[in-house]
Amino acid sequence: MFEVLVFVYENYYADEGYPEPAHLQRKLSAVGFEADEIEEAMAWLNGLSTASRGARPVPEALPTVPADPWVRLPLASSVRIYPQYEQNHLGPQCLGFISFLESNGVLPAHMREVVIDRAMAAPGSPVALDDLKTIILMVFWSFGLEPDALVLDELCDNPSDRVAH
Repeated sequence: MFEVLVFVYENYYADEGYPEPAHLQRKLSAVGFEADEIEEAMAWLNGLSTASRGARPVPEALPTVPADPWVRLPLASSVRIYPQYEQNHLGPQCLGFISFLESNGVLPAHMREVVIDRAMAAPGSPVALDDLKTIILMVFWSFGLEPDALVLDELCDNPSDRVAH
């Protein structure tokens, strides 16, 4: 599924969105992806669209007003407590990376919730760090944002290719 998501991101991120689902399915099939991978990725993308539409920041003055029934959006000052099932599915590497992005002001609380939602919908347990990075890129894209160059480098770069200075 993640190969499909990477393909979609690489080929459509500049277009401010991916094409209609039927057209995208035909394109993915023509490129050579398997039907089950395409279906899984399309379901995941549909969930991303739903989650990002519902995740709008709540003004500090209105903390009890949910933007959508799927989640109560956190305040910027909220502390996220991960239940055991999320800890198990995400694993320590992914939880640490999410915390790193949050603490550096790169991943706002409302986007963090979408990242967690989509990571929980991803296959595999624990989720691989590279897969989480793809999820984060897709979430930024769904909000119409692009991370700054250093963050983009962290999300796209392979750490084993880096040379220590």
